[in-house]
Amino acid sequence: MDNNGIPPIDESAMQEALCKAIEEALHQKMESSGDFHHLSEMLFSRTREMISPTTLKRVWGKIHPDYGHSPRTLNTMAQFLGYTDFHSFCQQTDANGQPPSNEVLSEHINVASDLHTDEELILYWAPCRVCHVRYQGNLSFVVTSSENTRLQPGDTFCCSLIIKGEPLFLSQLVQNGRPPVSYVCGKKGGIRYECMSNKT
Repeated sequence: MDNNGIPPIDESAMQEALCKAIEEALHQKMESSGDFHHLSEMLFSRTREMISPTTLKRVWGKIHPDYGHSPRTLNTMAQFLGYTDFHSFCQQTDANGQPPSNEVLSEHINVASDLHTDEELILYWAPCRVCHVRYQGNLSFVVTSSENTRLQPGDTFCCSLIIKGEPLFLSQLVQNGRPPVSYVCGKKGGIRYECMSNKT
């Protein structure tokens, strides 16, 4: 214990708890390279700090580091969850590694669990962009119609998480048979969406 009678923080256990808290917030296990690329993009979108996918893989233990994780990395991950920094996360996490319940994300769609094949969405973002898409399964979408955007009918892309009010990161965007690229919708102001199945 320290001079105040407070047990020292088990930093390794807290790092594991931090990873678990992010997975719970995203309703998604971090497993594939695409998962870590997507998280890297979301961390930057929310905190304006760039943490590489490789660094995130080290934090999750997917590749073995030969050095400790930097305070900047852990602070950024904690800030993504709404904490001031990693120390704040540790102070608010109980002895079992469980952080207090809080709503980390705005209204959102976890594609793998929330959408069914052939379900349709309308995406909106400034200025006056509208895009209708249909879910094809396996995190893949096809554009069915669009207005005022570079996305065109027949384009396909992948994404795993759609968060209202935040930019939407598309991977594996294929247009006119060209090689796949990444694309961001709603860089300023984020996106809004409607599920067509909810419109009766």
